[in-house]
Formats: sequence, structure tokens, C-alpha cells
Amino acid sequence: MEIPDYYEFLQISPSAEADTIHRIYRFLAARYHPDNRETGDAGRFFLLKEAYEVLSNPERRAAYDATRRASQPEPLSAWVDFMDNMEGELNRRLAVLTVLYFQRRTNPNKPEVSFREIESRLGFPREYLMFTSWYLRTKGYITRADDQEFTITADGVDFVETQRVNIPVLEKLLTTGERYSSAGGTTTGGTTAGDATTM
Repeated sequence: MEIPDYYEFLQISPSAEADTIHRIYRFLAARYHPDNRETGDAGRFFLLKEAYEVLSNPERRAAYDATRRASQPEPLSAWVDFMDNMEGELNRRLAVLTVLYFQRRTNPNKPEVSFREIESRLGFPREYLMFTSWYLRTKGYITRADDQEFTITADGVDFVETQRVNIPVLEKLLTTGERYSSAGGTTTGGTTAGDATTM
């Protein structure tokens, strides 16, 4: 059974303090409560209550954190070179597209991925991804929804599927990354996107 990521759901850091968790809970409870005719959502409200019950209890939170860490695969930065240079930037673009591509294919009813999840999957802080996301949005490969989550566009899917044979790191992300995303396996060794001249 997959462990829900309560931090991701609440859009807070895993190191968030109790006051922050309580404040976010109250805000989201008002939004998702089934009595709210505009934004009520019984499913999200149930998950919110579950998240709050775990994260507001120090013992349950510690146990949850330990289980969550054990279930998370290594970030892509463990086996792809994302250093702060031109090749690293190209690799970051390809990795973001890969994450969103897998999400679109495996979960068509919920194709969006939050910035926090992208950070977690790539293993890079947000400031390294701001230029990357701006570029991909400007090219029309990804878009950002009203809830600030990202999704790949049809142009992005076309790029991924047509360029995978031309860009070795994209092919590696799509093949090894598929096993990584579904089975938690990892591959070591850096790869660069020196051939990604079409981006």
C-alpha cells in the first residue's frame, strides 16, 4: 500500500513546525469541508484530517517520517549530472519533462505534479529549477495550473517521444527512470545531455 505524502498534500516542508501544520490545517479544512459549496471536497477533507492526526502527534509523526523516508527512492540527481552548467541545465529540463511525462501516462486523471514533488524527485532545490520551469513553459512543453501544479503539454509529449532516440540522457531517464518510478530501483553513474541541442 502506497504511503500518502502528507507534507506534499499540505504543501509544507517535512521540517515544518507544529504551529505551521495547525495553521495550514485550519485553512485547508475551511476550503475542503463538505459544507463548503464552492470548494468542498469530501475525499480531500478526509485526507486532510488523516494528515493532521498524524503530523500533529509527535510520536506518530516520527514513525510516519521514518516510514516515508524508507519508501522514497533516491532522487534523480543521484545518477544524472545536474551540475550548474549548460549540460546540467539541459539535463534538468529533460528530467522535469520525464517526471511530468510519467505522471501523465500513469495517472491521466491527475496529471499534475507540484513544484515540491519535482524538487523531491530531482533532488534539487527550487531555485535551481526556476529557470528550467520558465524555459519549458515558454517553449510550451509544460503548463502550470491554477493550483500552481505543473503538467506536460501535447508538445512536451511529442518532444519526449520523438527526441528520446536522439538524446542519450532522455532515453536513460525514460528507461531506467521508468523502473525507478515504479519499483524504486536506481542506477549510478553521471550522464550528460550534451546532445540535447534541440531544446
